[in-house]
Amino acid sequence: MRKKIVAGNWKMNKNLQEGIALATELNEALAADKPNCDVVICTPFIHLAKVSEVIDHSVIGLGAENCADKEKGAYTGEVSAEMVKSTGAEYVILGHSERREYYKETPEILKEKVLLALANGLKVIFCIGESLAEREANKQNEVVKAELEGSVFNLSAEDFGKIVIAYEPIWAIGTGKTATSEQAEEIHSYIRSVIADKYGKEVAENTSILYGGSCKASNAPELFAKPDIDGGLIGGASLKCADFKGIIDAWK
Repeated sequence: MRKKIVAGNWKMNKNLQEGIALATELNEALAADKPNCDVVICTPFIHLAKVSEVIDHSVIGLGAENCADKEKGAYTGEVSAEMVKSTGAEYVILGHSERREYYKETPEILKEKVLLALANGLKVIFCIGESLAEREANKQNEVVKAELEGSVFNLSAEDFGKIVIAYEPIWAIGTGKTATSEQAEEIHSYIRSVIADKYGKEVAENTSILYGGSCKASNAPELFAKPDIDGGLIGGASLKCADFKGIIDAWK
């Protein structure tokens, strides 16, 4: 049975003290009211080691928002998958549209990052999704298929089992626009069918596919009710305990 997951992506928000406070508050809220899904928070690198100490890892999983495409060495300012793992983190987000767009991360670079993350025992939340122009040209299916083929379909079925897919319509991130639950279900179902074509039905049925485009407490129940939507990758709404818990509670 595939996992239901609500993952928070803090992006470049919260200083260290604020991040520790939010993680502590969230940990207390979820310890008091056990979630009906897996919960993950993905924080800036500098928060990881400290946040790891204040959360109960059986209640909240910890992830990074990125890792380097090199193992180690003279890469000033980079943070390796091994370093991420050493903080107590279990997950890493790779392929986020912001990384692809602003930092020019190519499918080839992402392929390297995925391999290094898996080699260091991290689970990967791998983001795919189309721009508004691509959606308006009705190219969303070919875009997401190409992103899977470019960076994760080189993996063995066993390694692919450690990947969580996050579908993010880029046109709905931080814009307040949300794909309708029907639009989201349609492409999630398509993504699952592409995985089935590559790895077989069983692997596809066990792959968690999260929705990541302006998901909030008000629309989460409708989105999560769809058969191929297994949770959310949450941006802005993960920065306040009450907002994030509202989305987690959509699984109740």
